[in-house]
Amino acid sequence: MVGIVMFFVALFALLLGFPVAFTFGGIALIFGVWAEGFDMFAFMPYRIQSIMENTVLMAVPLFVFMGLVLQKTRLAEQLLESMGKLFGGVRGGIAISTVLVGALLAASTGVVGASVVAMGLISLPVMLKYNYDKGLACGTICASGTLGQIIPPSIVLILLGDVLGVPVGDLFQAAIWPGLVLVGAYVVYILIYAKMNPEAAQAIERDDSVSRKQEVISALKAVIPPLALIVVVLGSIFAGVATPTESAALGGAGAIVLALLYRQFSWGMVYDAAKETVKVTAMVFAILLGATAFSMAFTYTGGDHLVEQWMLQIPGEKWGFLVITMLVILVLGFFIDFVEICFIIVPILAPVAELLGINMTWFAILVAMNLQTSFLTPPFGFSLFYLKGVAPTGVTTRDIYRGVMPFIAIQIAVLATILVFPEFYGM
Repeated sequence: MVGIVMFFVALFALLLGFPVAFTFGGIALIFGVWAEGFDMFAFMPYRIQSIMENTVLMAVPLFVFMGLVLQKTRLAEQLLESMGKLFGGVRGGIAISTVLVGALLAASTGVVGASVVAMGLISLPVMLKYNYDKGLACGTICASGTLGQIIPPSIVLILLGDVLGVPVGDLFQAAIWPGLVLVGAYVVYILIYAKMNPEAAQAIERDDSVSRKQEVISALKAVIPPLALIVVVLGSIFAGVATPTESAALGGAGAIVLALLYRQFSWGMVYDAAKETVKVTAMVFAILLGATAFSMAFTYTGGDHLVEQWMLQIPGEKWGFLVITMLVILVLGFFIDFVEICFIIVPILAPVAELLGINMTWFAILVAMNLQTSFLTPPFGFSLFYLKGVAPTGVTTRDIYRGVMPFIAIQIAVLATILVFPEFYGM
């Protein structure tokens, strides 16, 4: 039971606000030394070395750099302005354009915070100006900004691929349909909401001085450059021309090219993006090192065998395990970050999933879709904090919480369809 006690002590420490990496590493050290002595950690340097030499994880800083460079090119602004004009004449059109731009940003930048902040600064004031319901406006922005967690190239999928031993390219391919279905579900919800509440999602009167053809051309000019980058990055993986790490390097170079095209390139911009990349990467790898120490102590104290026995006794075998697993990850997502769940919870569950004969690619997509929900669930949903930080005066935390609830329900519904009808998604 030492491993189980250690697990709950770690969760409690996280809820108190202690730094994640030091919490996992420190608690592993205390319980590991108490249970087995210092010899338990004799192989820790070799584990650290194998992590630092992992070529799959090299894709993380490269994709982060790509996203940060694109964030500084006014890409989101141009996309939102063009799409807003294109769909503005439809009831709920600005919200629909926000979802579509969120999907494009997810596939090109993948940085949740940047997407939510950009759309919060640009799209939210416009929606409020046209008397959109505050909840709908806030919920749309938060949900659209989190699409980068499931739409490739997703950092979550890279981490899950490493943890579960599944090729990242396979995960990227498997995630495309779930991502598109989720985008479609958001758009359908907005259209239904606008139909039932016309005053809450009004259409914008068209500017007659600009022809429809000019609007379409303007939108294409804004969409084609990031779309070309997406094709280069994902196409090189799917065609077998490049590994995910190599395609991430291509993405970084492509982002620099786009910065030049948008006339936003400067060495200062590159330096800032590189510095932020180092910070994000250092955070991820520090958590990974702490999680490695934690999983080592958890395994040595027999916690993994205990969890395995409990999980194998769940009624319904495979289906019972999957339902309980999804519920556990969903609940944990209310309180802890996706990185901790990837590195601590998933490695505990993965051996059981393999014993039950579950397709690991399917399992990874289920977990990724579930983890996306953690960005929206109160009280610690990061998207909620990002939007609140840039929301105009008059938009309350209650408006944001109220707005995300339907989108959380949509995500859970899509997750359920992936669980029940995996063949529909090609899994």
